[in-house]
Amino acid sequence: MILSDGTIRDLLDKGELVIDPLEDDQIKGQGIRVGRQIQPASVDLRLGTHFLKLDEHNIPFIDLENPAKYISFDKEEIILPPRSFMLATTMEYVKLPNNLTAFVEGRSSIGRMGLFIQNAGWVDPGFEGEITLELYNANQLPIKLRAGRRVCQLVFALMDQDAYYPYRGKYQGQRAATGSQVYFDVENEQR
Repeated sequence: MILSDGTIRDLLDKGELVIDPLEDDQIKGQGIRVGRQIQPASVDLRLGTHFLKLDEHNIPFIDLENPAKYISFDKEEIILPPRSFMLATTMEYVKLPNNLTAFVEGRSSIGRMGLFIQNAGWVDPGFEGEITLELYNANQLPIKLRAGRRVCQLVFALMDQDAYYPYRGKYQGQRAATGSQVYFDVENEQR
């Protein structure tokens, strides 16, 4: 079941779901609550200031068995070159309860500009941390991005019961854009 804005607000008010910081709601005419980030069936997340770019000039290839080398930087504004890839982080720290999962989706208005935003699309129950986003510019023109811009959304789904083994993996508690840690995967332990 996909959660509505009312259920999302209830979970936030009870502290069962954490999204911090979150823009305050606004009261419109006739007492209708309109959130800047809370949408009818999702919560918009904003671009943070930390980015990672693969150090492509100093590595011959990407190896799934060893750590990749990244260039890390903090900026309020970046230019994403055409057909290029970069990791970014959300401004928001998210904490999911053990019975809730979330899908990360790019905002339609952003996708229509040729900027694809993902994080492998899934946030497991029990996860907490800032969400690392994968940015890809599908255009032939650069795209200018500023921190604080709403770039993606979380769509929440209620599970039929608490997860037996909620997420406690290698990205738990991450702050800032976090590079791939695929080299910790079980496939690499069996070599």
